[in-house]
Amino acid sequence: MTQHSVRPLLDFIADSPSCYHVVANTAAELTAAGYVPLSEGERWTLAPGGRYFVTRNSSSLIAFRVPETLTGGFMMAAAHSDSPAFKLKEHAELRDNGYVRLNTEKYGGMLMATWFDRPLSAAGRLFVREDGAIAEKLVNIDRDLLVIPSVAIHMNREVNDKASYNKQVDMLPLLGGAAEEGVLKKLIAAELQVAEEQILGSDLFLCIREKAAVWGCNEEFISSGRLDDQQCVFGILKGFLNAHCAQSINVAAFFDNEEVGSGTKQGAASTFLYDVLHRIAQNVCPGDEDFHRAVASSFMFSADNAHAVHPNHPEYTDVNNCTYMNEGVVVKVHAGQKYTSDGMSMAVAKELAARAGVPLQYFANRSDKVGGSTLGNLAMAQVSMNCVDIGLPQLAMHSCYETAGARDTVSLIRLMEEFYASHFEETVSGTLTISK
Repeated sequence: MTQHSVRPLLDFIADSPSCYHVVANTAAELTAAGYVPLSEGERWTLAPGGRYFVTRNSSSLIAFRVPETLTGGFMMAAAHSDSPAFKLKEHAELRDNGYVRLNTEKYGGMLMATWFDRPLSAAGRLFVREDGAIAEKLVNIDRDLLVIPSVAIHMNREVNDKASYNKQVDMLPLLGGAAEEGVLKKLIAAELQVAEEQILGSDLFLCIREKAAVWGCNEEFISSGRLDDQQCVFGILKGFLNAHCAQSINVAAFFDNEEVGSGTKQGAASTFLYDVLHRIAQNVCPGDEDFHRAVASSFMFSADNAHAVHPNHPEYTDVNNCTYMNEGVVVKVHAGQKYTSDGMSMAVAKELAARAGVPLQYFANRSDKVGGSTLGNLAMAQVSMNCVDIGLPQLAMHSCYETAGARDTVSLIRLMEEFYASHFEETVSGTLTISK
Protein backbone atom coordinates (compact mmCIF):
# COMPACT_ATOMS: atom_id res chain seq x y z
CA MET A 1 0.00 0.00 0.00
CA THR A 2 1.51 3.32 -1.06
CA GLN A 3 0.94 6.82 0.17
CA HIS A 4 -0.51 7.70 -3.24
CA SER A 5 -3.39 5.23 -2.87
CA VAL A 6 -4.64 6.71 0.42
CA ARG A 7 -3.90 10.36 -0.36
CA PRO A 8 -7.45 11.23 -1.57
CA LEU A 9 -8.89 10.07 1.78
CA LEU A 10 -6.28 11.96 3.79
CA ASP A 11 -6.75 15.08 1.66
CA PHE A 12 -10.52 14.90 2.22
CA ILE A 13 -10.01 14.73 5.98
CA ALA A 14 -7.43 17.53 5.95
CA ASP A 15 -9.90 19.75 4.08
CA SER A 16 -12.73 18.87 6.50
CA PRO A 17 -11.84 20.19 9.98
CA SER A 18 -15.52 20.41 10.98
CA CYS A 19 -18.84 18.77 10.11
CA TYR A 20 -19.71 21.85 8.05
CA HIS A 21 -16.60 21.38 5.92
CA VAL A 22 -17.44 17.67 5.50
CA VAL A 23 -20.81 18.59 4.03
CA ALA A 24 -19.43 21.44 1.90
CA ASN A 25 -16.70 19.23 0.44
CA THR A 26 -19.15 16.38 -0.16
CA ALA A 27 -21.53 18.80 -1.88
CA ALA A 28 -18.67 20.05 -4.08
CA GLU A 29 -17.86 16.51 -5.21
CA LEU A 30 -21.51 15.77 -5.90
CA THR A 31 -21.91 18.99 -7.89
CA ALA A 32 -18.84 18.19 -9.96
CA ALA A 33 -20.44 14.81 -10.74
CA GLY A 34 -23.63 16.44 -12.00
CA TYR A 35 -25.79 16.30 -8.87
CA VAL A 36 -28.24 19.19 -8.47
CA PRO A 37 -28.74 20.85 -5.06
CA LEU A 38 -32.30 21.01 -3.74
CA SER A 39 -33.77 23.15 -0.98
CA GLU A 40 -36.18 21.73 1.59
CA GLY A 41 -38.12 24.99 1.36
CA GLU A 42 -38.85 24.68 -2.36
CA ARG A 43 -41.10 22.40 -4.42
CA TRP A 44 -39.23 19.41 -5.86
CA THR A 45 -39.66 18.25 -9.43
CA LEU A 46 -37.52 15.15 -9.96
CA ALA A 47 -36.73 13.71 -13.36
CA PRO A 48 -36.14 10.00 -14.16
CA GLY A 49 -32.41 9.44 -14.04
CA GLY A 50 -31.95 12.72 -12.17
CA ARG A 51 -29.23 13.21 -9.56
CA TYR A 52 -29.84 15.42 -6.52
CA PHE A 53 -28.75 16.29 -3.00
CA VAL A 54 -30.19 18.28 -0.12
CA THR A 55 -28.59 19.60 3.06
CA ARG A 56 -29.97 20.46 6.47
CA ASN A 57 -28.22 22.86 8.84
CA SER A 58 -25.17 22.74 6.52
CA SER A 59 -23.99 19.76 8.58
CA SER A 60 -26.11 16.88 7.24
CA LEU A 61 -26.58 15.87 3.61
CA ILE A 62 -28.62 13.32 1.69
CA ALA A 63 -27.80 12.57 -1.95
CA PHE A 64 -29.90 10.39 -4.24
CA ARG A 65 -30.28 9.21 -7.80
CA VAL A 66 -33.73 8.69 -9.31
CA PRO A 67 -33.94 5.48 -11.37
CA GLU A 68 -35.08 5.38 -14.95
CA THR A 69 -37.74 2.82 -13.99
CA LEU A 70 -38.56 2.24 -10.33
CA THR A 71 -39.25 -1.39 -9.45
CA GLY A 72 -37.28 -1.59 -6.20
CA GLY A 73 -36.69 0.48 -3.11
CA PHE A 74 -34.10 2.71 -1.51
CA MET A 75 -30.51 1.46 -1.55
CA MET A 76 -29.03 3.50 1.23
CA ALA A 77 -25.75 3.88 3.12
CA ALA A 78 -25.21 6.33 5.97
CA ALA A 79 -22.35 7.70 8.07
CA HIS A 80 -21.87 10.72 10.31
CA SER A 81 -20.14 14.02 9.63
CA ASP A 82 -19.17 15.00 13.19
CA SER A 83 -16.27 13.98 15.43
CA PRO A 84 -15.52 14.59 19.13
CA ALA A 85 -13.94 18.00 19.70
CA PHE A 86 -14.01 21.05 21.92
CA LYS A 87 -16.54 23.74 20.97
CA LEU A 88 -15.88 27.41 21.68
CA LYS A 89 -18.41 29.11 23.95
CA GLU A 90 -20.10 32.32 22.83
CA HIS A 91 -17.99 34.48 25.13
CA ALA A 92 -14.79 32.54 24.70
CA GLU A 93 -11.92 34.79 25.81
CA LEU A 94 -10.56 34.34 29.32
CA ARG A 95 -7.91 36.86 30.40
CA ASP A 96 -5.87 36.12 33.51
CA ASN A 97 -2.29 35.65 34.72
CA GLY A 98 -0.92 37.39 31.65
CA TYR A 99 -2.55 34.89 29.27
CA VAL A 100 -5.49 34.77 26.90
CA ARG A 101 -7.27 31.44 26.99
CA LEU A 102 -10.44 30.23 25.29
CA ASN A 103 -13.44 28.89 27.16
CA THR A 104 -14.59 25.63 25.60
CA GLU A 105 -17.14 22.88 26.08
CA LYS A 106 -16.65 19.21 25.33
CA TYR A 107 -18.56 17.90 22.28
CA GLY A 108 -18.93 14.13 22.34
CA GLY A 109 -16.97 11.51 24.25
CA MET A 110 -13.25 11.90 23.74
CA LEU A 111 -9.83 10.84 24.95
CA MET A 112 -9.02 14.22 26.45
CA ALA A 113 -5.34 13.52 27.17
CA THR A 114 -4.64 13.26 23.44
CA TRP A 115 -5.41 16.98 23.02
CA PHE A 116 -2.54 18.18 25.20
CA ASP A 117 0.57 19.82 23.75
CA ARG A 118 -0.49 19.72 20.09
CA PRO A 119 -0.76 22.64 17.69
CA LEU A 120 -4.45 23.49 17.32
CA SER A 121 -6.64 25.91 15.46
CA ALA A 122 -10.35 26.67 15.15
CA ALA A 123 -12.79 25.84 12.36
CA GLY A 124 -16.52 25.80 11.75
CA ARG A 125 -18.99 28.41 10.58
CA LEU A 126 -19.93 32.01 11.24
CA PHE A 127 -23.10 33.96 10.57
CA VAL A 128 -22.57 37.52 9.39
CA ARG A 129 -24.81 40.43 8.51
CA GLU A 130 -24.43 40.92 4.75
CA ASP A 131 -26.56 42.92 2.31
CA GLY A 132 -29.52 43.01 4.66
CA ALA A 133 -29.44 39.25 5.28
CA ILE A 134 -27.74 36.81 7.66
CA ALA A 135 -25.20 34.83 5.64
CA GLU A 136 -23.38 31.66 6.62
CA LYS A 137 -19.62 31.46 6.02
CA LEU A 138 -17.22 28.60 6.62
CA VAL A 139 -14.03 29.39 8.47
CA ASN A 140 -10.82 27.42 8.96
CA ILE A 141 -8.01 29.45 10.51
CA ASP A 142 -5.15 27.86 8.64
CA ARG A 143 -2.33 28.46 11.13
CA ASP A 144 -0.98 27.06 14.37
CA LEU A 145 -3.02 29.18 16.77
CA LEU A 146 -3.59 27.35 20.05
CA VAL A 147 -2.15 24.79 22.45
CA ILE A 148 -3.64 23.09 25.51
CA PRO A 149 -0.54 22.87 27.73
CA SER A 150 -0.17 19.95 30.11
CA VAL A 151 1.07 20.39 33.68
CA ALA A 152 4.73 19.45 34.22
CA ILE A 153 5.33 16.16 35.99
CA HIS A 154 7.21 18.05 38.72
CA MET A 155 3.90 19.70 39.67
CA ASN A 156 1.71 16.63 39.24
CA ARG A 157 3.74 13.58 40.24
CA GLU A 158 0.75 11.22 40.01
CA VAL A 159 -0.22 12.11 36.46
CA ASN A 160 1.05 8.83 35.02
CA ASP A 161 -0.81 6.79 37.62
CA LYS A 162 -4.03 8.69 38.28
CA ALA A 163 -4.86 10.79 35.27
CA SER A 164 -8.01 12.82 35.73
CA TYR A 165 -8.90 16.01 33.87
CA ASN A 166 -11.36 18.75 34.72
CA LYS A 167 -12.95 19.95 31.49
CA GLN A 168 -13.36 23.52 32.78
CA VAL A 169 -9.87 23.79 34.27
CA ASP A 170 -7.42 21.52 32.48
CA MET A 171 -8.68 21.54 28.89
CA LEU A 172 -8.79 25.24 28.00
CA PRO A 173 -6.53 26.19 25.09
CA LEU A 174 -3.98 28.99 25.30
CA LEU A 175 -4.42 31.60 22.58
CA GLY A 176 -1.60 33.96 23.51
CA GLY A 177 0.04 36.17 26.05
CA ALA A 178 -1.18 39.63 26.92
CA ALA A 179 -3.27 40.84 23.99
CA GLU A 180 -5.94 43.37 23.26
CA GLU A 181 -9.54 42.71 24.19
CA GLY A 182 -11.47 40.76 21.56
CA VAL A 183 -8.37 39.39 19.81
CA LEU A 184 -10.16 36.18 18.77
CA LYS A 185 -12.99 38.06 17.06
CA LYS A 186 -10.44 40.26 15.29
CA LEU A 187 -8.60 37.19 14.02
CA ILE A 188 -11.79 35.60 12.72
CA ALA A 189 -13.03 38.81 11.11
CA ALA A 190 -9.70 39.23 9.35
CA GLU A 191 -9.82 35.62 8.16
CA LEU A 192 -13.25 36.19 6.58
CA GLN A 193 -12.51 39.74 5.52
CA VAL A 194 -15.57 41.12 7.28
CA ALA A 195 -16.02 43.79 9.93
CA GLU A 196 -16.22 42.57 13.52
CA GLU A 197 -19.65 44.11 13.99
CA GLN A 198 -20.98 41.99 11.10
CA ILE A 199 -20.43 38.76 13.05
CA LEU A 200 -23.72 37.67 14.67
CA GLY A 201 -23.18 34.01 15.60
CA SER A 202 -20.78 31.10 15.32
CA ASP A 203 -20.28 27.35 15.68
CA LEU A 204 -16.53 26.95 16.10
CA PHE A 205 -14.57 23.87 17.16
CA LEU A 206 -10.94 23.19 18.00
CA CYS A 207 -9.13 21.08 15.42
CA ILE A 208 -5.67 19.57 15.42
CA ARG A 209 -3.06 20.84 13.01
CA GLU A 210 -0.96 17.69 12.79
CA LYS A 211 -0.76 16.29 9.29
CA ALA A 212 -2.00 12.80 8.53
CA ALA A 213 0.68 10.12 8.28
CA VAL A 214 1.14 6.89 6.36
CA TRP A 215 3.41 4.71 8.43
CA GLY A 216 4.49 1.18 9.42
CA CYS A 217 7.23 -1.03 8.03
CA ASN A 218 5.10 -1.68 4.95
CA GLU A 219 3.20 1.61 5.00
CA GLU A 220 0.20 -0.37 6.15
CA PHE A 221 -1.25 2.14 8.64
CA ILE A 222 -2.67 5.65 8.47
CA SER A 223 -3.05 8.11 11.32
CA SER A 224 -5.15 11.26 11.20
CA GLY A 225 -7.71 13.25 13.05
CA ARG A 226 -11.39 12.48 12.48
CA LEU A 227 -11.01 9.03 10.92
CA ASP A 228 -14.18 8.29 12.88
CA ASP A 229 -16.25 8.83 10.83
CA GLN A 230 -14.87 10.63 7.81
CA GLN A 231 -13.25 7.42 6.59
CA CYS A 232 -16.74 5.94 6.19
CA VAL A 233 -18.14 9.16 4.70
CA PHE A 234 -15.40 9.05 2.07
CA GLY A 235 -15.87 5.35 1.30
CA ILE A 236 -19.64 5.67 0.92
CA LEU A 237 -19.35 8.79 -1.22
CA LYS A 238 -16.89 7.18 -3.64
CA GLY A 239 -18.94 4.00 -3.93
CA PHE A 240 -22.11 6.04 -4.46
CA LEU A 241 -20.53 8.11 -7.24
CA ASN A 242 -18.98 5.07 -8.96
CA ALA A 243 -22.04 2.80 -9.23
CA HIS A 244 -25.59 2.97 -10.54
CA CYS A 245 -28.74 0.86 -10.54
CA ALA A 246 -31.46 1.62 -13.07
CA GLN A 247 -34.28 0.16 -10.95
CA SER A 248 -33.67 1.36 -7.39
CA ILE A 249 -33.20 4.74 -5.70
CA ASN A 250 -29.59 5.04 -4.56
CA VAL A 251 -29.19 7.17 -1.42
CA ALA A 252 -26.11 8.35 0.51
CA ALA A 253 -26.86 10.00 3.86
CA PHE A 254 -24.45 11.83 6.14
CA PHE A 255 -25.84 12.94 9.49
CA ASP A 256 -24.52 15.34 12.09
CA ASN A 257 -24.56 14.97 15.88
CA GLU A 258 -24.02 11.20 16.09
CA GLU A 259 -21.38 11.83 18.77
CA VAL A 260 -23.97 13.49 21.02
CA GLY A 261 -26.91 11.14 20.46
CA SER A 262 -28.37 12.22 17.09
CA GLY A 263 -31.36 13.91 18.75
CA THR A 264 -31.29 17.11 16.69
CA LYS A 265 -33.11 18.40 13.64
CA GLN A 266 -30.16 17.28 11.51
CA GLY A 267 -29.37 14.04 13.36
CA ALA A 268 -30.22 10.48 12.37
CA ALA A 269 -33.07 10.45 14.92
CA SER A 270 -34.72 13.44 13.23
CA THR A 271 -37.27 13.40 10.43
CA PHE A 272 -34.65 14.39 7.85
CA LEU A 273 -34.34 10.92 6.35
CA TYR A 274 -38.08 10.25 6.30
CA ASP A 275 -38.80 13.70 4.88
CA VAL A 276 -36.39 13.24 1.98
CA LEU A 277 -37.40 9.65 1.14
CA HIS A 278 -41.09 10.49 1.30
CA ARG A 279 -40.66 13.50 -0.99
CA ILE A 280 -38.71 11.37 -3.46
CA ALA A 281 -41.51 8.82 -3.46
CA GLN A 282 -44.14 11.51 -3.96
CA ASN A 283 -42.32 12.53 -7.12
CA VAL A 284 -41.74 9.07 -8.60
CA CYS A 285 -44.62 6.99 -7.16
CA PRO A 286 -48.37 7.61 -7.46
CA GLY A 287 -49.16 7.33 -3.75
CA ASP A 288 -48.25 6.38 -0.18
CA GLU A 289 -48.90 2.71 -0.89
CA ASP A 290 -46.01 2.67 -3.36
CA PHE A 291 -43.78 4.50 -0.88
CA HIS A 292 -44.35 1.79 1.72
CA ARG A 293 -43.81 -0.92 -0.88
CA ALA A 294 -40.52 0.69 -1.82
CA VAL A 295 -39.43 0.84 1.83
CA ALA A 296 -40.19 -2.89 2.21
CA SER A 297 -37.64 -3.64 -0.53
CA SER A 298 -35.08 -1.20 0.83
CA PHE A 299 -31.80 -1.78 2.61
CA MET A 300 -29.39 0.34 4.60
CA PHE A 301 -25.72 0.10 5.50
CA SER A 302 -25.05 2.10 8.67
CA ALA A 303 -21.31 2.79 8.56
CA ASP A 304 -19.29 3.87 11.59
CA ASN A 305 -15.77 2.78 12.45
CA ALA A 306 -15.12 -0.22 14.71
CA HIS A 307 -12.58 -1.14 17.37
CA ALA A 308 -9.58 -3.11 16.19
CA VAL A 309 -7.77 -5.44 18.59
CA HIS A 310 -5.36 -3.29 20.59
CA PRO A 311 -1.76 -4.57 20.39
CA ASN A 312 -1.16 -3.95 24.10
CA HIS A 313 -4.62 -4.82 25.38
CA PRO A 314 -6.21 -7.65 23.39
CA GLU A 315 -8.20 -8.52 26.51
CA TYR A 316 -10.56 -5.59 25.86
CA THR A 317 -12.10 -7.31 22.84
CA ASP A 318 -14.08 -10.51 22.47
CA VAL A 319 -12.01 -13.64 22.02
CA ASN A 320 -13.31 -14.57 18.56
CA ASN A 321 -15.59 -11.69 17.49
CA CYS A 322 -12.73 -9.24 17.08
CA THR A 323 -11.28 -7.32 14.18
CA TYR A 324 -7.92 -6.33 12.74
CA MET A 325 -6.78 -3.45 10.58
CA ASN A 326 -6.25 -4.21 6.87
CA GLU A 327 -8.42 -7.32 7.02
CA GLY A 328 -11.59 -5.88 5.57
CA VAL A 329 -14.94 -4.36 6.42
CA VAL A 330 -16.39 -5.01 9.88
CA VAL A 331 -19.96 -6.19 10.52
CA LYS A 332 -21.01 -5.10 14.02
CA VAL A 333 -23.48 -7.11 16.11
CA HIS A 334 -25.13 -6.44 19.47
CA ALA A 335 -27.84 -8.53 21.11
CA GLY A 336 -29.36 -5.41 22.69
CA GLN A 337 -29.62 -3.79 19.23
CA LYS A 338 -27.21 -0.93 19.73
CA TYR A 339 -26.29 -2.18 16.29
CA THR A 340 -29.06 -3.05 13.86
CA SER A 341 -27.45 -6.13 12.33
CA ASP A 342 -29.49 -9.33 12.38
CA GLY A 343 -29.35 -12.64 10.55
CA MET A 344 -31.06 -11.28 7.44
CA SER A 345 -29.02 -8.11 7.10
CA MET A 346 -25.75 -9.91 7.84
CA ALA A 347 -26.60 -12.47 5.15
CA VAL A 348 -27.09 -9.65 2.65
CA ALA A 349 -23.77 -8.04 3.64
CA LYS A 350 -21.99 -11.39 3.30
CA GLU A 351 -23.51 -12.02 -0.14
CA LEU A 352 -22.60 -8.57 -1.46
CA ALA A 353 -19.07 -8.81 -0.02
CA ALA A 354 -18.57 -12.18 -1.72
CA ARG A 355 -19.70 -10.73 -5.06
CA ALA A 356 -17.35 -7.75 -4.60
CA GLY A 357 -14.41 -9.87 -3.43
CA VAL A 358 -14.26 -7.94 -0.15
CA PRO A 359 -13.25 -9.65 3.11
CA LEU A 360 -15.62 -9.31 6.08
CA GLN A 361 -14.89 -9.37 9.79
CA TYR A 362 -17.32 -9.56 12.68
CA PHE A 363 -17.29 -7.51 15.85
CA ALA A 364 -19.16 -7.97 19.10
CA ASN A 365 -18.31 -6.48 22.48
CA ARG A 366 -17.16 -8.64 25.33
CA SER A 367 -20.31 -9.62 27.18
CA ASP A 368 -19.03 -7.93 30.34
CA LYS A 369 -18.26 -4.59 28.68
CA VAL A 370 -20.53 -1.80 27.46
CA GLY A 371 -19.70 -0.63 23.96
CA GLY A 372 -20.74 2.38 21.94
CA SER A 373 -23.68 2.82 19.62
CA THR A 374 -24.24 4.46 16.27
CA LEU A 375 -26.89 5.97 14.02
CA GLY A 376 -28.49 2.95 12.34
CA ASN A 377 -31.08 2.02 14.96
CA LEU A 378 -32.04 5.68 15.41
CA ALA A 379 -32.57 6.21 11.68
CA MET A 380 -34.58 3.00 11.49
CA ALA A 381 -37.00 4.34 14.08
CA GLN A 382 -38.01 6.92 11.45
CA VAL A 383 -37.96 4.71 8.35
CA SER A 384 -37.92 0.98 9.08
CA MET A 385 -36.05 -1.31 6.72
CA ASN A 386 -33.45 -4.06 6.82
CA CYS A 387 -30.18 -2.57 8.05
CA VAL A 388 -26.69 -3.78 8.88
CA ASP A 389 -24.09 -1.91 10.90
CA ILE A 390 -20.61 -1.92 9.42
CA GLY A 391 -17.36 0.00 9.84
CA LEU A 392 -13.63 -0.04 9.35
CA PRO A 393 -11.31 -1.22 12.15
CA GLN A 394 -9.25 1.41 13.95
CA LEU A 395 -7.23 2.08 17.08
CA ALA A 396 -7.54 4.98 19.51
CA MET A 397 -11.17 5.74 18.68
CA HIS A 398 -12.11 9.26 19.86
CA SER A 399 -8.51 10.30 20.16
CA CYS A 400 -7.81 13.55 18.33
CA TYR A 401 -5.32 11.49 16.24
CA GLU A 402 -6.60 8.02 15.33
CA THR A 403 -5.08 5.04 13.50
CA ALA A 404 -6.56 2.74 10.84
CA GLY A 405 -5.49 0.35 8.10
CA ALA A 406 -4.32 1.81 4.80
CA ARG A 407 -6.03 -0.91 2.74
CA ASP A 408 -9.46 -0.95 4.37
CA THR A 409 -10.92 2.14 2.71
CA VAL A 410 -10.63 0.43 -0.68
CA SER A 411 -12.60 -2.54 0.70
CA LEU A 412 -15.42 -0.24 1.79
CA ILE A 413 -15.50 1.52 -1.58
CA ARG A 414 -15.74 -1.81 -3.42
CA LEU A 415 -18.52 -3.04 -1.12
CA MET A 416 -20.46 0.19 -1.68
CA GLU A 417 -20.00 -0.08 -5.45
CA GLU A 418 -21.44 -3.59 -5.40
CA PHE A 419 -24.31 -2.46 -3.19
CA TYR A 420 -25.25 0.59 -5.25
CA ALA A 421 -25.12 -1.42 -8.48
CA SER A 422 -27.59 -4.00 -7.09
CA HIS A 423 -31.35 -4.20 -7.12
CA PHE A 424 -33.23 -5.58 -4.08
CA GLU A 425 -36.80 -6.81 -4.08
CA GLU A 426 -38.80 -8.43 -1.27
CA THR A 427 -40.74 -11.15 -3.10
CA VAL A 428 -42.33 -12.72 0.00
CA SER A 429 -41.85 -11.87 3.66
CA GLY A 430 -38.34 -12.84 4.73
CA THR A 431 -37.11 -13.40 1.18
CA LEU A 432 -34.97 -10.80 -0.58
CA THR A 433 -33.76 -11.20 -4.15
CA ILE A 434 -30.58 -9.40 -5.22
CA SER A 435 -29.90 -8.76 -8.89
CA LYS A 436 -28.29 -6.26 -11.24
